[in-house]
Amino acid sequence: MIKEAFPVTGMNCAACASSVESILSHTKGVQQAEVNFATELVWIEYEETLSPQNLHEALNKVGYGLLWSDDRTGDELAEAQKKAKAKYYQQVKIRTIASVLLSLPVFIIGMGFTDWRFGQWISLVISIPVLFYFGRHFYVNAWKQARHGQSNMDTLVALSTGIAFLFSFFNTLFPQVLLSRGYEVHVYYEAAVVIIAFVSLGKWLEEHAKFNTSTALNKLMGLQPKNVHLWMAKNGLDKSLLSNNFDVQQGEEQVVPLKWVKEGQIIIVRPGEYVPVDGKVIFGESYVDESMITGEPLGVLKKKEERVLAGTINQKGSFYFIAEKVGKQTYLSKIISRVQQAQGSKAPVQKLVDRIAGIFVPVVLGIAVLSLVTWIVIGGQAMVTQAVLVAVAVLVIACPCALGLATPTAIMVGIGKGAEHQILIKDAQSLELAHKVDTVVLDKTGTLTQGKPAITNERWFLDGSEKEQSSIASIIWAIENQSEHPLAEAFLAYFESDYMANEDNIRVIRFESITGKGVQAEDQEGNSYALGSVSYLQNRYKNSWNTKIITAQDDLLRQWESQAKTVIGFVMNEKLRAYFALSDPLKATAKSGVDALFRQGLRVIMLSGDSAMTAKAVAKKLGIVEIWAQMLPEQKAQKIRDLQAEEHIVAMIGDGINDSEALAAADVSMAMGKGSDIAMDVAKVTLISSDPGLVAKAFKLSHLTVRGICQNLFWAFIYNVVGIPIAAGVLYPFNGFLLDPMIAGAAMAFSSVSVVMNSLLLKIKPL
Repeated sequence: MIKEAFPVTGMNCAACASSVESILSHTKGVQQAEVNFATELVWIEYEETLSPQNLHEALNKVGYGLLWSDDRTGDELAEAQKKAKAKYYQQVKIRTIASVLLSLPVFIIGMGFTDWRFGQWISLVISIPVLFYFGRHFYVNAWKQARHGQSNMDTLVALSTGIAFLFSFFNTLFPQVLLSRGYEVHVYYEAAVVIIAFVSLGKWLEEHAKFNTSTALNKLMGLQPKNVHLWMAKNGLDKSLLSNNFDVQQGEEQVVPLKWVKEGQIIIVRPGEYVPVDGKVIFGESYVDESMITGEPLGVLKKKEERVLAGTINQKGSFYFIAEKVGKQTYLSKIISRVQQAQGSKAPVQKLVDRIAGIFVPVVLGIAVLSLVTWIVIGGQAMVTQAVLVAVAVLVIACPCALGLATPTAIMVGIGKGAEHQILIKDAQSLELAHKVDTVVLDKTGTLTQGKPAITNERWFLDGSEKEQSSIASIIWAIENQSEHPLAEAFLAYFESDYMANEDNIRVIRFESITGKGVQAEDQEGNSYALGSVSYLQNRYKNSWNTKIITAQDDLLRQWESQAKTVIGFVMNEKLRAYFALSDPLKATAKSGVDALFRQGLRVIMLSGDSAMTAKAVAKKLGIVEIWAQMLPEQKAQKIRDLQAEEHIVAMIGDGINDSEALAAADVSMAMGKGSDIAMDVAKVTLISSDPGLVAKAFKLSHLTVRGICQNLFWAFIYNVVGIPIAAGVLYPFNGFLLDPMIAGAAMAFSSVSVVMNSLLLKIKPL
C-alpha cells in the first residue's frame, strides 16, 4: 500500500471536502482517504496498481482534481499548486467584483421599481451575465455533482438562483398566466443575483485570507539546493579508497541537478551552502549550522567521518562528503513527510463541521421538495404556483451565504486586531480549538531565550590598571577574530569597542584551534595566549603553573555552571588573566509571559534540544516545573501526540525549523516572528515581535475571535432553523402568513449583513 498527500483543486466548501472523501473512498483500490479543507490536502492510502492519474480521473468527473508530481524534490508540485491557487484567486476576485457591480442596479430596481415593466426587462438583461457567466461555475459544479449522486453548497446556490430566475423569466414573458388566476405577478431577479454576489464575496474574503501565505512544505523543500557540486573521479578511481586516500586532484567538479544525485557519489559543500543530502565527511572540515535539527544556535564542527544531514547550513569552511541517503530517504525529506501528514490531519471540530455540511444540502433539498409536494397535495392545481413559490422561498432563505461569511469575516477582523498587537492569526481551525487549550508547550531556545550566546559574567585576575584590562580585551578580540567557532561571535561583540579604541592592537602570527577545547595563539612579540574551557587550561598548564587561582574560584565556577553557563578562561604567557561565563539570555518578557499563562490556569511545559542541566536552570528562573530536555524534532512531536492521546488540547510555541514537526502536530501552534520561515508557515499563529509575553494575549484574542465566530454561526443557523419552516408555510394554517420569496431573499441578505456587522464589533472589544 502507498500513502501519499495530494493537493486538491475545485473545493469550495466543507461539503466539497466530504464529497472528495466519499468519491475517493469508494474508488476501487483505495483503502482510506482523508480530506482537510483548510489545507486543501487529501491523504490517500491506495494500492500500487493505482496511479495518481487514476485518482485524478475519478475526481475530475465530479469537478475536482488532484495535483501530483514525480519530481523527487517536489519542486514541480509546489509550483503547480502555487499557480493553481493564484489563478483561482484571480478568478474569484474578478467574478465577485463584476457580480457586485451588476447586482446593484438589479437590487435597486427590485426594491423600489417592481411595478415598472421596463425595470423587469432591464433586470432580466443584467441578471443573465451575473448568473450564467460570472456565476456559471455554480451550475457547472452542481451538474457534475448531480450526475454522480452528490451535492454541495453549489447545488443550493444553483437551484435557488436557477428557480428564482426561471420563475421570474416566465413571469416577465407571460405575466397574464398568473394574472388570469388572480395572482400578483412578481419577479425575483434581485434575489438571484444578490445570492451570487454574496456567496462570491464570502469566497473572496476567505481566499484573500489564505492567499500569499506560502506553504511550510515549499519552504522545507527550499532547504535543498536545486543544483549540486559533484566530485567525479578520474581514470576510474576506486571509490572504496576515497575515505582513506582521498585526493582532490584526482577528480574534477561537475554541477548537476539535485535529483540526479545517487548514493555513493562525492559532493562538495562550500561556505554558506546547504548540505543537499545525508552523508559522511571524507575530506575537509567546517562548522555546520544544525539548528533545524537541534534548535540550538551553536554550529557543530564536522570533520572526517562525521555525519552531515540535508538542509543543514555550512558556515565558513569547505568539505567533501559521500552521499549515503538521497531523495525521500534523507532526514529532511522525512521531516517534510511528517509535517505534511500532521498538517493534513483533522481537528475533531473540523470533522463535526464536515458531517454537518455533508447533510445540510440534502436536508434543505428534501425540505424544499416536501414543501412543494405538500402544497400541491393539499391545495391541488390551484396551489401549484404557490407551491413553486414556497419551494423557491425555502431554497433562497436556506442559501448558505451567511454560513460562508461567518468564519472568514471574523477571521479577517481578528487578524486586523491581532496585527495591531503584533499577533498574526492564520485560520479558523486553530481559533476553534484555542479556547479549549489546557496545556502549553514552550520551546526554550529562541522562544524564551534570545537564541544568541552572549557573555554574561567576567572575573579578571590583573595586577595593573583598567588600561591593562582594555589591552587584554583587545587581544582576545584579535584572537577570536581568527576563529570559526560560534562562541567567537560572542567575544567579538563583547570586546569590539575595546579593540577599536586600542592603539596597540596585536597581530596574531600563529593561531591554532583545538577542537572542542579552545584556541591558542602567538603574537609578533612572542607572547603566548590560550582561550578555552577550564578543563582544557588545567590540563595544558598543569606542569607549568599552579592552580591556586582556579581552586580559589571553585565556588564561583560551580555557581556559574549551576546556572548552565559555559565558562571560558584566558591565559597570557602561562598566567590566568580572566574567566568569562557565556549563556543564552532569557528574553525580557519571558518570566512575565509565563506567569500570565499560569494565571490563565494553563499547564506550562518547557522543551529543549539542549542538555538537562541547561534546561533546568532556565526553567527554574521562569518557575516552570515540567521540563523535556535533549529533544530531537521527532521526539518533540511525539511528546505532543502523547499529550493529545491523554485527551489534552495542546498549544505549541516555537521558533525554529526543528520545531516545525511539533508545531504541525499540535492542536494550536504559535511561532516567533523572528524565528525561521518554516516555523512561521507551519504555525497557525505568529507572534510578529517574538515577544513571549504576547502568548497569553494571543489566547485572549483567540477567545474573542472564536466567540465572534460562534455568534456568527448562531445567527447564520438561526435564520435557517426559523426561516426554513416559515418559508415552507408552517404559519399558514394559523394566521394565513406565507413568506414571499422576496422577503426570503431580503432575510437571506440581512443574515449576511448581521454576520458582517457582528464581526466588526470585534474591533472595539478590549484585548
